[in-house]
Amino acid sequence: MNEQPPGRRLGRGLAALIGDVNSPTPEPANQLAPDRTVPIELVSPNPRNPRRGFDEADLIDLAQSIQKHGVVQPVVVRPSPDQSGRYEIVAGERRWRAAQRAGLAELPVIVRDVDNRTALELAIIENVQRADLNPVEEARGYQQLIDEHGYSQADLGQVIGKSRSHVANTLRLLKLPDVVHDMLVSGTLSAGHARTLVTADNPAEIARRIVEDGLSVRQAEALAQTPAAERPSISRSAPAAKDADVVLLEKKLSDAIGMRVTIALKGNIGELKLVCRSLEPLDELCRRLGQG
Repeated sequence: MNEQPPGRRLGRGLAALIGDVNSPTPEPANQLAPDRTVPIELVSPNPRNPRRGFDEADLIDLAQSIQKHGVVQPVVVRPSPDQSGRYEIVAGERRWRAAQRAGLAELPVIVRDVDNRTALELAIIENVQRADLNPVEEARGYQQLIDEHGYSQADLGQVIGKSRSHVANTLRLLKLPDVVHDMLVSGTLSAGHARTLVTADNPAEIARRIVEDGLSVRQAEALAQTPAAERPSISRSAPAAKDADVVLLEKKLSDAIGMRVTIALKGNIGELKLVCRSLEPLDELCRRLGQG
């Protein structure tokens, strides 16, 4: 086992292995040049990648960009530990998925010979620094590094560029029940709201109340600290189904601008929300609006 402290070893190795992970679309001068191009069917994802969810609209947008400009930043791979002549992704699974959608036959790659431990570490760190993980995936990734490789919370904070308190607060989310995890994964509940529930006596019910009533984090914290006997009753009624015309409009807008669009209506007041994983689709939307 490597005796070097995890934070120091990864701090140096990360940029050398996968480049500047804080920039989703770095300038060409800052990129690592691809070692080679390989048939895309010879590349497989890392089965231990902590990231499980890939936004459909985001993949469509990136695939369209790849069709137009190609894969701007190569995918980092390693020789497959199980199959000769194949490669396993270390960093860049989203680009690989989008390249498949775009119909690419060849994929530009950077080949790095790293062991299982380093491949897992880099997969977690790259996703965290790109903000590609939902709060539950991030927490499970941290816990995986702690359990399997002996990281302390301080080590993790140093490596990923987060404070130790951020790491600790993220790990606390794992104490919540699965129903709350589902809300975090879907984006219905924010991590800030969820952290107020860790010590609550009935986090699942309070989480539903937060979502139904649109409570702020401060209101959620006050509700979680209120004894159950004094807490206002929580509505059990199912939320009203969204109007079919609104659903159709969401789909049309999503298809037109390449980002997921949600519309929430309360009486005569409405809220339109755009979800994007990078600045590219937002820049493109601003450009098109400017032309209009």
